[in-house]
Amino acid sequence: MNPMLVYVGLGCIFLGMFAAIAAIGGLTKETQGVGRSISVLEALTSAPEQMRAELDAPFADRVLAPLLGRMQGLTRRLTPTDSGAAIREKLDLAGNPAGLTVERVNGLKVLGFVAGLVVSLVLAVVMGTNLWLTLAIVLGASFAGYMAPNMYLYSRAHERTEQTRKALPDAIDLLTISVESGLGFDAAIAQVARNTKGPLAEEFSRMLQEMQIGRGRSDALRSMGDRSDLPDLRQFVSAMVQADAFGIPVGQVLRVQSSEIRVKRRQWAEEQAQKVPVKILVPLIFCILPCLFLAVLGPAGISIFQSFSAGGV
Repeated sequence: MNPMLVYVGLGCIFLGMFAAIAAIGGLTKETQGVGRSISVLEALTSAPEQMRAELDAPFADRVLAPLLGRMQGLTRRLTPTDSGAAIREKLDLAGNPAGLTVERVNGLKVLGFVAGLVVSLVLAVVMGTNLWLTLAIVLGASFAGYMAPNMYLYSRAHERTEQTRKALPDAIDLLTISVESGLGFDAAIAQVARNTKGPLAEEFSRMLQEMQIGRGRSDALRSMGDRSDLPDLRQFVSAMVQADAFGIPVGQVLRVQSSEIRVKRRQWAEEQAQKVPVKILVPLIFCILPCLFLAVLGPAGISIFQSFSAGGV
Protein backbone atom coordinates (compact mmCIF):
# COMPACT_ATOMS: atom_id res chain seq x y z
CA MET A 1 0.00 0.00 0.00
CA ASN A 2 1.21 3.49 -0.80
CA PRO A 3 2.31 5.31 2.40
CA MET A 4 1.07 8.62 0.97
CA LEU A 5 -2.48 7.30 0.81
CA VAL A 6 -2.23 6.21 4.45
CA TYR A 7 -1.10 9.66 5.53
CA VAL A 8 -3.88 11.32 3.54
CA GLY A 9 -6.45 8.97 5.07
CA LEU A 10 -5.21 9.67 8.60
CA GLY A 11 -5.27 13.38 7.89
CA CYS A 12 -8.85 13.20 6.66
CA ILE A 13 -9.84 11.27 9.79
CA PHE A 14 -8.24 13.85 12.06
CA LEU A 15 -9.88 16.69 10.12
CA GLY A 16 -13.25 15.00 10.41
CA MET A 17 -12.83 14.55 14.15
CA PHE A 18 -11.75 18.19 14.54
CA ALA A 19 -14.74 19.41 12.53
CA ALA A 20 -17.10 17.28 14.62
CA ILE A 21 -15.63 18.57 17.90
CA ALA A 22 -15.78 22.16 16.65
CA ALA A 23 -19.39 21.74 15.59
CA ILE A 24 -20.37 20.29 18.96
CA GLY A 25 -18.54 23.10 20.75
CA GLY A 26 -20.18 25.75 18.55
CA LEU A 27 -23.61 24.34 19.18
CA THR A 28 -22.87 24.26 22.89
CA LYS A 29 -21.68 27.89 22.88
CA GLU A 30 -24.68 28.94 20.84
CA THR A 31 -26.99 27.22 23.28
CA GLN A 32 -25.22 28.89 26.19
CA GLY A 33 -25.43 32.28 24.43
CA VAL A 34 -29.16 31.86 23.84
CA GLY A 35 -29.60 30.88 27.47
CA ARG A 36 -27.73 33.97 28.66
CA SER A 37 -29.81 36.20 26.37
CA ILE A 38 -33.03 34.70 27.74
CA SER A 39 -31.76 35.22 31.28
CA VAL A 40 -30.96 38.88 30.55
CA LEU A 41 -34.42 39.45 29.06
CA GLU A 42 -36.07 37.83 32.06
CA ALA A 43 -33.98 39.99 34.40
CA LEU A 44 -34.96 43.13 32.49
CA THR A 45 -38.65 42.28 32.51
CA SER A 46 -38.60 41.51 36.23
CA ALA A 47 -36.45 44.55 37.14
CA PRO A 48 -37.95 47.40 39.19
CA GLU A 49 -39.65 50.28 37.43
CA GLN A 50 -36.86 52.74 38.27
CA MET A 51 -34.16 50.49 36.79
CA ARG A 52 -36.23 49.81 33.68
CA ALA A 53 -36.82 53.54 33.24
CA GLU A 54 -33.06 54.13 33.33
CA LEU A 55 -32.44 51.37 30.78
CA ASP A 56 -35.27 52.53 28.51
CA ALA A 57 -34.05 56.14 28.44
CA PRO A 58 -33.57 57.55 24.91
CA PHE A 59 -30.16 57.86 23.29
CA ALA A 60 -30.09 61.62 23.80
CA ASP A 61 -30.52 61.27 27.57
CA ARG A 62 -28.08 58.37 27.94
CA VAL A 63 -25.26 59.56 25.67
CA LEU A 64 -25.68 63.10 24.37
CA ALA A 65 -26.65 64.72 27.68
CA PRO A 66 -23.59 63.39 29.61
CA LEU A 67 -21.34 64.29 26.68
CA LEU A 68 -22.77 67.80 26.60
CA GLY A 69 -22.25 68.06 30.36
CA ARG A 70 -18.56 67.24 29.95
CA MET A 71 -18.31 69.83 27.20
CA GLN A 72 -19.87 72.39 29.51
CA GLY A 73 -17.22 71.70 32.15
CA LEU A 74 -14.51 72.13 29.52
CA THR A 75 -15.92 75.38 28.19
CA ARG A 76 -16.12 76.91 31.68
CA ARG A 77 -12.35 76.70 31.86
CA LEU A 78 -11.69 77.82 28.29
CA THR A 79 -14.16 80.66 27.68
CA PRO A 80 -13.81 84.10 29.28
CA THR A 81 -16.20 85.11 32.03
CA ASP A 82 -17.71 88.05 30.12
CA SER A 83 -18.90 85.88 27.21
CA GLY A 84 -21.87 84.64 29.25
CA ALA A 85 -23.56 88.06 29.18
CA ALA A 86 -23.45 88.21 25.37
CA ILE A 87 -24.85 84.68 25.04
CA ARG A 88 -27.55 85.48 27.60
CA GLU A 89 -28.56 88.50 25.52
CA LYS A 90 -28.75 86.35 22.39
CA LEU A 91 -30.90 83.81 24.23
CA ASP A 92 -33.27 86.56 25.37
CA LEU A 93 -33.57 87.90 21.83
CA ALA A 94 -34.24 84.37 20.56
CA GLY A 95 -36.97 83.85 23.14
CA ASN A 96 -34.99 81.46 25.37
CA PRO A 97 -35.43 78.22 23.36
CA ALA A 98 -36.36 75.27 25.54
CA GLY A 99 -33.41 73.52 27.13
CA LEU A 100 -30.76 76.08 26.09
CA THR A 101 -28.65 77.84 28.68
CA VAL A 102 -25.37 79.73 28.50
CA GLU A 103 -23.40 76.63 29.52
CA ARG A 104 -25.21 74.44 26.99
CA VAL A 105 -24.60 76.90 24.17
CA ASN A 106 -20.88 76.93 25.00
CA GLY A 107 -20.90 73.13 25.14
CA LEU A 108 -22.64 72.94 21.76
CA LYS A 109 -19.99 75.24 20.31
CA VAL A 110 -17.19 72.93 21.40
CA LEU A 111 -19.14 69.87 20.28
CA GLY A 112 -19.80 71.43 16.88
CA PHE A 113 -16.13 72.35 16.54
CA VAL A 114 -15.00 68.79 17.28
CA ALA A 115 -17.67 67.27 15.01
CA GLY A 116 -16.78 69.59 12.14
CA LEU A 117 -13.08 68.86 12.60
CA VAL A 118 -13.49 65.07 12.63
CA VAL A 119 -16.04 64.87 9.79
CA SER A 120 -14.14 67.24 7.50
CA LEU A 121 -10.84 65.47 8.17
CA VAL A 122 -12.35 62.07 7.35
CA LEU A 123 -13.94 63.40 4.16
CA ALA A 124 -10.71 65.08 3.08
CA VAL A 125 -8.76 61.85 3.62
CA VAL A 126 -11.37 59.81 1.73
CA MET A 127 -11.39 62.26 -1.20
CA GLY A 128 -7.57 62.33 -1.26
CA THR A 129 -7.18 66.10 -1.40
CA ASN A 130 -3.82 67.82 -1.09
CA LEU A 131 -2.48 69.36 2.11
CA TRP A 132 -3.61 72.97 1.58
CA LEU A 133 -7.10 72.03 0.42
CA THR A 134 -7.44 69.63 3.35
CA LEU A 135 -6.34 72.37 5.74
CA ALA A 136 -8.85 74.82 4.25
CA ILE A 137 -11.71 72.30 4.43
CA VAL A 138 -10.90 71.35 8.03
CA LEU A 139 -10.61 74.97 9.18
CA GLY A 140 -13.83 75.98 7.40
CA ALA A 141 -15.84 73.05 8.74
CA SER A 142 -14.50 73.53 12.28
CA PHE A 143 -15.35 77.23 12.23
CA ALA A 144 -18.82 76.48 10.84
CA GLY A 145 -19.44 73.91 13.56
CA TYR A 146 -18.30 76.35 16.24
CA MET A 147 -20.52 79.16 14.91
CA ALA A 148 -23.58 76.96 14.29
CA PRO A 149 -25.22 77.70 17.70
CA ASN A 150 -24.74 81.45 17.17
CA MET A 151 -26.30 81.24 13.71
CA TYR A 152 -29.24 79.30 15.14
CA LEU A 153 -29.82 81.92 17.82
CA TYR A 154 -29.50 84.75 15.29
CA SER A 155 -32.05 83.07 13.02
CA ARG A 156 -34.49 82.57 15.89
CA ALA A 157 -34.02 86.18 17.05
CA HIS A 158 -34.60 87.57 13.54
CA GLU A 159 -37.75 85.47 13.07
CA ARG A 160 -39.03 86.49 16.49
CA THR A 161 -38.39 90.18 15.77
CA GLU A 162 -40.30 90.02 12.48
CA GLN A 163 -43.25 88.30 14.14
CA THR A 164 -43.28 90.94 16.88
CA ARG A 165 -43.12 93.74 14.29
CA LYS A 166 -46.18 92.38 12.51
CA ALA A 167 -48.20 91.76 15.69
CA LEU A 168 -47.40 95.00 17.55
CA PRO A 169 -49.88 97.40 15.82
CA ASP A 170 -52.83 95.03 16.27
CA ALA A 171 -51.85 94.35 19.87
CA ILE A 172 -51.69 98.06 20.71
CA ASP A 173 -55.06 98.61 19.02
CA LEU A 174 -56.53 95.86 21.17
CA LEU A 175 -54.91 97.40 24.25
CA THR A 176 -56.39 100.80 23.37
CA ILE A 177 -59.88 99.37 22.90
CA SER A 178 -59.67 97.39 26.14
CA VAL A 179 -58.47 100.38 28.19
CA GLU A 180 -61.04 102.74 26.71
CA SER A 181 -63.79 100.22 27.42
CA GLY A 182 -63.01 100.37 31.16
CA LEU A 183 -60.30 97.78 31.83
CA GLY A 184 -57.13 98.59 33.70
CA PHE A 185 -53.78 98.42 31.98
CA ASP A 186 -52.83 95.12 33.62
CA ALA A 187 -56.18 93.55 32.73
CA ALA A 188 -55.84 94.84 29.17
CA ILE A 189 -52.38 93.27 28.91
CA ALA A 190 -53.83 89.98 30.16
CA GLN A 191 -56.62 90.24 27.58
CA VAL A 192 -54.11 90.70 24.76
CA ALA A 193 -51.92 87.84 26.01
CA ARG A 194 -54.96 85.56 26.25
CA ASN A 195 -56.48 86.34 22.85
CA THR A 196 -53.34 86.53 20.70
CA LYS A 197 -50.47 84.19 19.86
CA GLY A 198 -46.82 84.64 19.04
CA PRO A 199 -43.73 86.16 20.64
CA LEU A 200 -45.47 89.39 21.68
CA ALA A 201 -48.18 87.48 23.57
CA GLU A 202 -45.44 85.45 25.29
CA GLU A 203 -43.65 88.65 26.33
CA PHE A 204 -46.87 90.12 27.72
CA SER A 205 -47.50 86.90 29.67
CA ARG A 206 -43.98 86.96 31.08
CA MET A 207 -44.40 90.61 32.08
CA LEU A 208 -47.59 89.74 33.96
CA GLN A 209 -45.86 86.84 35.71
CA GLU A 210 -43.06 89.15 36.83
CA MET A 211 -45.62 91.60 38.18
CA GLN A 212 -47.42 88.78 40.02
CA ILE A 213 -44.24 87.79 41.88
CA GLY A 214 -43.84 91.34 43.19
CA ARG A 215 -41.93 93.23 40.52
CA GLY A 216 -43.02 96.75 39.68
CA ARG A 217 -44.82 97.56 36.46
CA SER A 218 -42.07 99.89 35.24
CA ASP A 219 -39.35 97.33 35.88
CA ALA A 220 -41.35 94.60 34.13
CA LEU A 221 -41.92 96.86 31.14
CA ARG A 222 -38.22 97.75 30.94
CA SER A 223 -37.29 94.08 31.09
CA MET A 224 -39.66 93.36 28.21
CA GLY A 225 -38.01 96.13 26.19
CA ASP A 226 -34.53 94.81 26.99
CA ARG A 227 -35.46 91.34 25.74
CA SER A 228 -36.20 92.70 22.25
CA ASP A 229 -34.21 94.70 19.71
CA LEU A 230 -37.31 96.07 17.96
CA PRO A 231 -37.25 99.92 18.14
CA ASP A 232 -41.05 100.23 18.00
CA LEU A 233 -41.51 97.96 21.01
CA ARG A 234 -38.83 99.81 22.97
CA GLN A 235 -40.48 103.13 22.14
CA PHE A 236 -43.83 101.75 23.33
CA VAL A 237 -42.23 100.53 26.57
CA SER A 238 -40.56 103.90 27.15
CA ALA A 239 -43.84 105.77 26.60
CA MET A 240 -45.73 103.50 29.01
CA VAL A 241 -43.02 103.85 31.67
CA GLN A 242 -43.16 107.63 31.39
CA ALA A 243 -46.97 107.59 31.54
CA ASP A 244 -46.83 105.45 34.66
CA ALA A 245 -44.24 107.74 36.26
CA PHE A 246 -45.99 111.07 35.52
CA GLY A 247 -49.60 109.92 35.90
CA ILE A 248 -50.61 110.51 32.27
CA PRO A 249 -53.85 108.75 31.22
CA VAL A 250 -52.97 105.39 29.73
CA GLY A 251 -55.72 105.48 27.11
CA GLN A 252 -54.44 108.72 25.63
CA VAL A 253 -50.86 107.39 25.46
CA LEU A 254 -52.02 104.17 23.84
CA ARG A 255 -54.03 106.10 21.23
CA VAL A 256 -50.97 108.16 20.29
CA GLN A 257 -48.71 105.09 20.22
CA SER A 258 -51.16 103.19 18.03
CA SER A 259 -51.29 106.03 15.51
CA GLU A 260 -47.51 106.44 15.42
CA ILE A 261 -46.84 102.72 15.02
CA ARG A 262 -49.35 102.52 12.17
CA VAL A 263 -47.55 105.37 10.41
CA LYS A 264 -44.17 103.73 11.00
CA ARG A 265 -45.45 100.42 9.71
CA ARG A 266 -46.65 102.11 6.51
CA GLN A 267 -43.31 103.87 6.13
CA TRP A 268 -41.47 100.59 6.69
CA ALA A 269 -43.57 98.91 3.97
CA GLU A 270 -42.80 101.76 1.56
CA GLU A 271 -39.11 101.48 2.38
CA GLN A 272 -39.13 97.75 1.66
CA ALA A 273 -40.93 98.42 -1.62
CA GLN A 274 -38.26 100.96 -2.61
CA LYS A 275 -35.54 98.37 -1.98
CA VAL A 276 -37.05 95.86 -4.41
CA PRO A 277 -35.57 97.42 -7.63
CA VAL A 278 -32.09 97.43 -6.10
CA LYS A 279 -32.37 93.86 -4.86
CA ILE A 280 -33.70 92.56 -8.18
CA LEU A 281 -30.91 94.25 -10.16
CA VAL A 282 -28.33 91.50 -9.60
CA PRO A 283 -30.50 88.52 -10.67
CA LEU A 284 -31.82 90.64 -13.55
CA ILE A 285 -28.32 91.31 -14.92
CA PHE A 286 -26.78 87.88 -14.37
CA CYS A 287 -29.78 85.55 -14.82
CA ILE A 288 -32.67 87.11 -16.75
CA LEU A 289 -30.97 89.37 -19.33
CA PRO A 290 -28.53 86.71 -20.65
CA CYS A 291 -31.43 84.30 -21.24
CA LEU A 292 -33.43 87.10 -22.90
CA PHE A 293 -30.54 88.05 -25.18
CA LEU A 294 -30.02 84.41 -26.08
CA ALA A 295 -33.68 83.93 -26.96
CA VAL A 296 -33.95 87.18 -28.96
CA LEU A 297 -30.58 87.39 -30.66
CA GLY A 298 -29.89 83.67 -30.97
CA PRO A 299 -31.97 83.05 -34.14
CA ALA A 300 -30.57 86.22 -35.76
CA GLY A 301 -27.03 85.09 -35.00
CA ILE A 302 -27.71 81.66 -36.48
CA SER A 303 -29.16 83.23 -39.65
CA ILE A 304 -26.16 85.56 -40.04
CA PHE A 305 -23.76 82.65 -39.57
CA GLN A 306 -25.59 80.56 -42.18
CA SER A 307 -25.59 83.51 -44.65
CA PHE A 308 -21.83 84.03 -44.33
CA SER A 309 -21.25 80.31 -44.63
CA ALA A 310 -23.35 80.10 -47.83
CA GLY A 311 -21.62 83.17 -49.30
CA GLY A 312 -18.19 81.67 -48.62
CA VAL A 313 -19.16 78.43 -50.33
